[in-house]
Amino acid sequence: MPRLRFICSLITKENDYQMEQAASARTAAQNLGVDVEIAFADGNAITQSTQILKHVQAPPEQRPSGIVVEPVGGTALPQVAKAAATAGIGWAVLNRDADYVTDLRRIAKVPVFSLSTDHEAVGEIQAKQLAALLPAGGHVLYIQGPSENAATKGRILGMNRILSPSIKLTTLRAQWTEESARRCIESWLTLTSGKKVTIDVVAAQNDAMAVGARKALLGVPHPIEREMWQSLPYTGVDGVPTTGQTWVRAGTLRATVVTPPTAGEAIVMMAQALIKSTMVPERSFISPTSYPPLEKISASAPQPA
Repeated sequence: MPRLRFICSLITKENDYQMEQAASARTAAQNLGVDVEIAFADGNAITQSTQILKHVQAPPEQRPSGIVVEPVGGTALPQVAKAAATAGIGWAVLNRDADYVTDLRRIAKVPVFSLSTDHEAVGEIQAKQLAALLPAGGHVLYIQGPSENAATKGRILGMNRILSPSIKLTTLRAQWTEESARRCIESWLTLTSGKKVTIDVVAAQNDAMAVGARKALLGVPHPIEREMWQSLPYTGVDGVPTTGQTWVRAGTLRATVVTPPTAGEAIVMMAQALIKSTMVPERSFISPTSYPPLEKISASAPQPA
């Protein structure tokens, strides 16, 4: 069998989890003795489709063995997936609910599957973290990702499922990056200028947005307001060891939800299926965990991670 080669298509370089995805893909490829090319779509769905189709439409001898993709937009690239499978290229979609996978598996002769973090479980864990931080209830400034994104939807669904009625959310939206959250918060501060707004916790659907929000809030000109924002707990999601978990240990964040990278695992699953001619489960999920553990999170003070 020729040496396997994979394309790993990711959303953006401006996000620590996406960079962790890339690192996990490279590590998996190195351990397996296969090749992987990482492509970032710069947050643009058209760019991502174009990048992938270039490989799908290449001469047969230049086509990759498989494509692992975390889609930029709300859809999971069904037409591109069909084109890839028809061309004999394996397809794995990450962190999306891709309804087309079932139908595509009926006609494809290559592995086609989805692998995702359990985003609803992420939302449930974050709701439990908020309950630990606000045992008597309170008001949370909550920053979500893009509205059409499956991770955004799953995380808020899980959050709302178990969130205490005594905890109220003021919801803002950003684009998964630190800079987008900073701009989002600055706009919100302009809209709320002169109004009495009491916030007890700032939570975001990923760590980068939590840090971006914190930087914006700590940049307010009034020293008393700045001190108030600095005293609040901030929480996020992703828990990358070099960023999110480090920020928790440093006290920048009070807690995060660790979502292990899926890209490397998808490459392992696809490579093994191609080498051994075995089946891959249609849908698989990776479970998130709280960092620090829920029992170490309290309203009084940060606990050692």
